[in-house]
Amino acid sequence: MRKILLAAMWLLIAFNSYVGVQYLVSHSYDSTGNAAEVGNKPKQVSDKTYRYLRLFGDVLSVIQDNYVKDTDESELIKAAIHGMVSTLGDPFSIYLSEDSKKEMNKNIRGEFGGLGIQVQMEENGRLKIVNPLDDTPAFKAGLQPGDTIVKIENSIVQGMTLEEAVRRMRGPIGSPITITVVRKGMEEPFEVRLIRALIKIQSVKWHVEEEDIAYIRITHFNDHTYNGLLDAINGITKSTDLKGAILDIRNNPGGLLDQAIKIVDTFLEKGEIVSVRGRDWKKAQRHNARPRDRLDGKPLVVLINGGSASASEIVAGALQDHSRATVVGSPSFGKASIQTIQELGEGNGAVKLTTAHYYTPSGSLIHKKGIQPDIEILQEIPEELRIGNKQNNKADPSCATFDAKTNDDGKKKRILQLYIPRDAKKDKALNTAYKLIRDIAIKEGLTSKSKTSRLH
Repeated sequence: MRKILLAAMWLLIAFNSYVGVQYLVSHSYDSTGNAAEVGNKPKQVSDKTYRYLRLFGDVLSVIQDNYVKDTDESELIKAAIHGMVSTLGDPFSIYLSEDSKKEMNKNIRGEFGGLGIQVQMEENGRLKIVNPLDDTPAFKAGLQPGDTIVKIENSIVQGMTLEEAVRRMRGPIGSPITITVVRKGMEEPFEVRLIRALIKIQSVKWHVEEEDIAYIRITHFNDHTYNGLLDAINGITKSTDLKGAILDIRNNPGGLLDQAIKIVDTFLEKGEIVSVRGRDWKKAQRHNARPRDRLDGKPLVVLINGGSASASEIVAGALQDHSRATVVGSPSFGKASIQTIQELGEGNGAVKLTTAHYYTPSGSLIHKKGIQPDIEILQEIPEELRIGNKQNNKADPSCATFDAKTNDDGKKKRILQLYIPRDAKKDKALNTAYKLIRDIAIKEGLTSKSKTSRLH
């Protein structure tokens, strides 16, 4: 037992050191910058810390010696680490076991097997769907952002770790799985049966509308997003009469910071894109655009909604602040925290830790406030999808009252709307964007003709 206690104390001391010393960042979800600049120098372990480590060892010893059943000391220590991180009160800071780290890296690479949903474990132990990915089993089954998964097969989710829940939902391609879902506004949980599939996240999709307006949809910022955008632009610029482009980042929950920066840089000639500020403001990072707007200044409209978060808000905020794009839609989610993945050594997993906040070029911190669109458009929710309709299980949680939050001043509630009509003709925000670009093109055409007439 003495050896076990010493090993436990050493593990916690090593954990403390790795958080401070290990600046190498392999990947991050929702962000990554130069971790050496974001992080802080390691602190010396104080006498107070050693006293608490001894207390931890004493409690571990009591459990090992006296609990009614045999226990696994490694599981107890991992649970203690989970508890330590959870006391931060930050749902975005978590301890990742080695298996969880590998699963996260699969997501970042953009290819994995499963259902095609991004999930988050809430503080109350509920497994909340952040977003179903386009054209995946979850998307086709009608799962919605904000749905809560309460059962996976016959196992209750409450009490599971995020790692365990994700592992249970993944499995052999083609195998069935049944999950039980609770949806806001519905009295009873309902079951959804899905077939697992190979999930390949095609983060960029595009087409040219009527040969003169480009539509670019970015669903996530992963390792392939920037290259996907370049491919899209290469295809788009083949149109000889391009009037402008629409960048749709609605219901895009974020991803890699470096990809978001490159996306903004694609449309800017100069200026700051974003600044990242950690605990020490003197070490703030500023990311600036390089010359070359690949659309040559043609009109750009960015579509956002309540599901646009983090990296999406970096893109919308930067293009809005520089007046490079008109932002259309509903207010964004408001997540401006940066998470860094800090490795804990081979086989020991990692810590995903909030290390900084990002600020838009104008110096705004939009955390819990979101990006306000230049032109606010709320979608019309079909009656059969409205919350409170108890006739079916398709009620959409993205109606106008879903997840309404109060601003920090306590005066005004902002509306987080997630609903996007699948029929483009009924998409008010998209149609507004098309009209806006055509109106600008007509206005610029008239101006150009006027100048030409004066030259003759």
